[in-house]
Amino acid sequence: MVIVRPIIREPEETVLLPKLATLSHDGFREDPETRAFLGVKNSATGRAWRERLDNVSAMQAQAIAQRNGIPDIVSRVLAGRGVVAEEAAEFLEPSIRSLMPDPSSLVDMDAAAACIADAVERGEGVAVFGDYDVDGATSSALMTRGLRSLGLDPRIYIPDRIIEGYGPNPAAMHDLKAGGASLIITLDCGSVSFEALEEARKIGLDVVVADHHQVGVELPLCTALVNPNRQDNLSGQGHLAAVGVTFLVLVALMRELKKRRYFNGNAPDLLSWLDLVALGTVCDVVPLKQLNRAYVTKGLVAMHRRQNAGLAALADVARINGPLAPYHLGFLLGPRINAGGRIGDAALGARLLSTDDASAAGEIAAHLDRLNAERQAMEAAMLEEGEAQATAVMLDGEGPSVLVTGADNWHPGVVGLIASRLKARHRRPTFAISFDADGKGTSSGRSVPGVDLGGAVRAALDAGIILKGGGHAMAAGLTVMRDRVDDLKVFMEERLAADVTASREDHVLKIDGAVTASGATLDLMALLEKAGPYGTGHSEPVFALPSHRVTFADTVGNGHVRLSLEGSDRSSIKAIAFRCADQPLGQALLGARGHMLHVAGCLSLDHWQGAPKVQMRVLDAAEPKLGQR
Repeated sequence: MVIVRPIIREPEETVLLPKLATLSHDGFREDPETRAFLGVKNSATGRAWRERLDNVSAMQAQAIAQRNGIPDIVSRVLAGRGVVAEEAAEFLEPSIRSLMPDPSSLVDMDAAAACIADAVERGEGVAVFGDYDVDGATSSALMTRGLRSLGLDPRIYIPDRIIEGYGPNPAAMHDLKAGGASLIITLDCGSVSFEALEEARKIGLDVVVADHHQVGVELPLCTALVNPNRQDNLSGQGHLAAVGVTFLVLVALMRELKKRRYFNGNAPDLLSWLDLVALGTVCDVVPLKQLNRAYVTKGLVAMHRRQNAGLAALADVARINGPLAPYHLGFLLGPRINAGGRIGDAALGARLLSTDDASAAGEIAAHLDRLNAERQAMEAAMLEEGEAQATAVMLDGEGPSVLVTGADNWHPGVVGLIASRLKARHRRPTFAISFDADGKGTSSGRSVPGVDLGGAVRAALDAGIILKGGGHAMAAGLTVMRDRVDDLKVFMEERLAADVTASREDHVLKIDGAVTASGATLDLMALLEKAGPYGTGHSEPVFALPSHRVTFADTVGNGHVRLSLEGSDRSSIKAIAFRCADQPLGQALLGARGHMLHVAGCLSLDHWQGAPKVQMRVLDAAEPKLGQR
């Protein structure tokens, strides 16, 4: 491989290919917008590699570097994610103060703050009703901590996923009323709970809803419904997770109480609870932009102090070494909290995150860790069966545009994970269905970019094919009878086939640059961290290691592939590819022992056994072309 003049040398041995037209090996000029990065047109995962920066964003990167005096590698990462020169300085130093909107800009916020403030002043019984996922757990824990700091002792109520389903229900409203509650605060749910909120009103309960899910024009009757995604809301905060909305509710509450001269001394320090906001924001996969970015940046700082007993205990059972990063939140802490809602006690996560008792936190965290192991075993068995069903309908790599799988023995709390795994493997929308004894199927679906699965599910509901259904573009849920599954397959195929075909044709891996093993240094990681944190809407930089020798490769853990890669100067870097040992990528890595490979992935720090070392999380690999080292 011939690399023309690099545009950066910081840190040493890092090479980012310039965005200039170059002569190909046959002498013809290549288009920088379409050329394959390192010549990779069909990788182990079937993708073409493309340089992330086009000509326009490359010029924007130069402008960012020149205007702000920051290293080229940071400016290229920012430009590749849509940051412009005028916004770069603030983007690199996000602050809650500068990005926080006036909470009153959200419809019903003032009414919500006044209602909760009344309950605080009167010492009323309050129940916090949350969803059973991480966003719901963190929202519930955050509100609980806020109300406790004001002298209340709220009851946390998380519905059972299997028995009660999603959101408030009339029976729960009666239960909470009998338990002494006069105010119900629903978090990450409630915006479409018409029946439950009507029942709450009938029995004399006040209800404040803090949510972020999409809703129609009609809203349930309640004291206040704070949701930046309600159609009459013009706040521009629709990207917030529920925990981010909950934080704004607490800000508005504290402001209201200050107006009423409630505090003798200082008000509670809300910033100390940003660790919860960061966790819920990352795990709910909302875009890391604007206020969300500040939430996560400052929340990670709060996590480093380990002041939340539950978070500290959870990090310990997850065996996390070193500072927490978004990856740890999304892939190690989040799944353990979710395990309670999927196959155990749905309220475990909220109780863990709201307790200050280190001993109790340790017990709950250990229980969640065991549940997560059970969930993993259950998922592995279900995935094997789902993969067999998917393979049976595939013909020479082709098959239906939408996969529909299911079985009687599948756990309804795990079907979403199965749909997600199969979607990733086969690059098409997938439904996984759990059927009960009456033939009623509970299903979760996951989609691919460019395919609106939620819209298709709502259309299937309108057509009378399914009993219930809803969702958004990338994820949806539905209830269907077994004898209508074939109708569902036909409907989805007819509606989504064209979009799925277009999505599958646009199958590329965008590369931020090339780096050698010796160039993957701690200094490089420090530079990359300046442009983080990374997550949805602000993806991790992807780098390619060109023509590195695979000196070691073996299977470890739950189907992971661990390997060592050696550069031309004999320097090496450790790498790991998750959950791919039985997939084309894993087979390519395991079969390349002693041979050269182009390897692409994300760089991270491994703090195992002391000093941090840079490692790569492998996303893809390809054989170098003949003539390339």
